[in-house]
Amino acid sequence: MTDLSLRRAVFSVSAVLLVLAVSGCTAAAPRATPATSTPAGPAPTATENGQLTPVHPLGEPVVMASGLAAPWSILPLPDGATLISERDTTRVREFLPDGSLREAGSIAAARPGGEGGLLGLAFLPDTSAPGGAGWVYAYFTTASDNRIERMPLAGSPGSHTLGAPTLVLDSIPRAGNHNGGRIAFGPDGLLYASVGDAGNTATAQDTGSLGGKILRLTPTGAVPEGNPFGTLVYSFGHRNPQGLAWDSRGQLWASEFGQNTWDELNRIVPGGNYGWPLVEGQAGDPAYVDPEQQWSTDQASPSGIAIVNDTIFMASLRGERLWSIPITAASSTDTPTEWFVNSYGRLRDVVPGPADTLWFVSNNTDGRGSPAAGDDRLYQVQVAPR
Repeated sequence: MTDLSLRRAVFSVSAVLLVLAVSGCTAAAPRATPATSTPAGPAPTATENGQLTPVHPLGEPVVMASGLAAPWSILPLPDGATLISERDTTRVREFLPDGSLREAGSIAAARPGGEGGLLGLAFLPDTSAPGGAGWVYAYFTTASDNRIERMPLAGSPGSHTLGAPTLVLDSIPRAGNHNGGRIAFGPDGLLYASVGDAGNTATAQDTGSLGGKILRLTPTGAVPEGNPFGTLVYSFGHRNPQGLAWDSRGQLWASEFGQNTWDELNRIVPGGNYGWPLVEGQAGDPAYVDPEQQWSTDQASPSGIAIVNDTIFMASLRGERLWSIPITAASSTDTPTEWFVNSYGRLRDVVPGPADTLWFVSNNTDGRGSPAAGDDRLYQVQVAPR
């Protein structure tokens, strides 16, 4: 596959993920329907000035699957299948249209502990990959580091498997916490990764370290053209960045765990210094990029984010709620709204789903929550303009 066709393929998948979201089902696991098996939806709506119309949840979420163990990342695939990573079991599970789950593979080198284990997943369409479908990328913690590997995807929906892994990037700092772990392909066809400071705050301001950064790399782990420091570092001064998503203009946004005072939603610019550990939250210091939004840690502790119709949805762990934040025409943000407060426990990841819906997973079995029978769960909720 040529570089041009590769970028077009990734842009197509990224565009789909920016404008789709998940439909309702009953409390019991749903049967196979187009709404739960085909990731396709209508074109986004826009206002008279071309601004995309913000969307919000309609009604209460419904359960699509249960019995997940500390789920971390939801990965919709172009063929309509969905994979979910489990941090502590290191399994990659496939969600089936009847609501059941099967194991598609596991990450043999992963060593769970604290906040580490099998973390983010991403997908790259590539007809030259073994099997002809593409690569599933995984960010995970080993005994000595965090690293990214990729595995060829085989099979069809309902019978997917992962082939032998190939190393993409290793020597990412690891610790019992602050491992980052989100990975995603951008509209430019390049892989982005959120990396925590691994408990060593000094690394965040050191552009020679991978700790406390957002990285940008080629699909095979090389430094791409245009990176601001001539290295894999794309932005720095991060404590523990989590969610990554792009809006309709190609702007990258990231959520970030604060320490004791402020959690953040950041608009990421190449070479930007986001201040940690020198500042936390909005400091008003021109030397650093202020977050677009900030929350007290008991209201957020943000993890995954998704963007639908230029509305950011942010899953919150300690805050036990879903936030929606409209993006304005000036690539700023409007007033956030909270949803489902204390209704489903800790929320780890959220993604656009098919046919005007949103999918998210609870994370009550990660050792910090209060799991109920059946936890953890995959939920879906409809979204629509106000």
